[in-house]
Amino acid sequence: MMGTGTTGHGPNGPWDARDGRDTASRLLRAATGSGARLIAEAATLVQGWAVLADPIAGAVYSAPAAAAADGVHAAAAPQDHPYSVQLPAAGAVLVLAPAPATPAEHTGHVAATTAALLEVRGQRAAELRGEQMRLHTTLLRLLLAGHADAAVDALGGGAYTHVTVYRLTGEDTPAAHQVLWRAVRPTLAPHADACTLLGRLDGELVVAEVHRGSDDGRILRLVSRVCERHGLLAGMAGPLPLAEMSTAYCDAAAARHSATPAHRIVPADAIGAPRLAPLLPAAPYARWAAAVLRPLDPAQQHLLLVWLRTGSKPSAAEALGLSAGTVRARIREAARLLDADLEDATVRAHLLLALRAPAPADADSGSGSGSGSGAGSGSGADEADLRNAGSGSPGTPVPPPPGEARLEARLEALPGGILDTGAVRTWAGGLVDGLEPRLRIALTCWLRHHARTAPAATELHVHRTTLTTWLHQCADHIAQNLADATVRAEIHLALRITRSGPDTPADLPRRGGRTYRRA
Repeated sequence: MMGTGTTGHGPNGPWDARDGRDTASRLLRAATGSGARLIAEAATLVQGWAVLADPIAGAVYSAPAAAAADGVHAAAAPQDHPYSVQLPAAGAVLVLAPAPATPAEHTGHVAATTAALLEVRGQRAAELRGEQMRLHTTLLRLLLAGHADAAVDALGGGAYTHVTVYRLTGEDTPAAHQVLWRAVRPTLAPHADACTLLGRLDGELVVAEVHRGSDDGRILRLVSRVCERHGLLAGMAGPLPLAEMSTAYCDAAAARHSATPAHRIVPADAIGAPRLAPLLPAAPYARWAAAVLRPLDPAQQHLLLVWLRTGSKPSAAEALGLSAGTVRARIREAARLLDADLEDATVRAHLLLALRAPAPADADSGSGSGSGSGAGSGSGADEADLRNAGSGSPGTPVPPPPGEARLEARLEALPGGILDTGAVRTWAGGLVDGLEPRLRIALTCWLRHHARTAPAATELHVHRTTLTTWLHQCADHIAQNLADATVRAEIHLALRITRSGPDTPADLPRRGGRTYRRA
């Protein structure tokens, strides 16, 4: 791994043992300071440049800074840099590019000594890493418990206001934790612009970047590389205010359920902003959503949103950090308050639309209809407060007057003028038009069974393998990810909007037994 194009003599004459002792002494003094000082001293001694390159993080240290790109390239392709020296060091690669007049023996001695000192520093860091990782995990738990002030104090009292959360899962999570720790080089130094916390919670790797409202994307790039290298799937949420750390934590888990090997990291806003919602007329859409969600408090709405976005109660329980039994009980209570059958696919699709609606005030001012965080988080509150002034505590859901609940909380059918518009029909037609009758009927049945293949195949009287093949053909035709629960809800609505017949299994084109013909 070593190659130089130098002579044996430098500007001060031949290299000798005394030069070696002086060189080692200078490098040792630099190593007691920091890794950056050690690399800078090595660059000075070879009268060229020096870089410590990591395969994930890129240039860890570089002297001068402009040599970082060359050092990373030399570490990845040493044959393209025959006059540089590459040595493994502390899980990375040390690259030295000496001046032409620097003696080869001197360059080799600097490289070997620097690499050895980097290994010593790395071993010392490894001894302290366990304690540091435990501290990071404790700070993550403090943030999740709502103790943001205590966590910020432990971070040195920096003016941190926001957090971006990543949740990673996979078989190689422990190795990925070590690699990401070395790449991020987390520090709890006070007054830094950002601080990254890494910890393993319940078998997951959790990364929380605490910052001052601006995210430069560095941690996202590192997480993306680690996911690709170690085959992990990840969800990302934020930036959100520090006080909403638990919300970001749940949203990241919900997003991870939409990750695939082709798209290993999924941001929460990619699954939380349906494509249909921006097409709906803002004012009636927001008023309907506010009326529907009035019986629910914000915590109930968030639980329903996570459930509908992850697509199953066990997945929602995992995302929320609750037991599956607790989630089922709370969903049953929400169904009772809404007076709706939440096992119906159409009801679920309409409820997801309601949860993603803007507040009525935003809709009336024309601020958009698809980017809100849920109508129930503030929608309808003024009307309820006027009706029940002085009764009940703030934030407590207030039931509507008798006889109003069944009228307003019906989710089976939306009021006229919301889905029956030209823009919505055009969207729906562009999504599902052109599906063969057998594919359309199979997809409709599968969505009605909440993406469960076995009961859908039984109702269709086809083998599960046949249905799976048809679903792959549907996904190819509509170019959508059917593993995403939000996508499935929209496709279900699009099929209903464009329906010209019953689309029932009895209408499936047959040609003897279980063989079906193309229409």
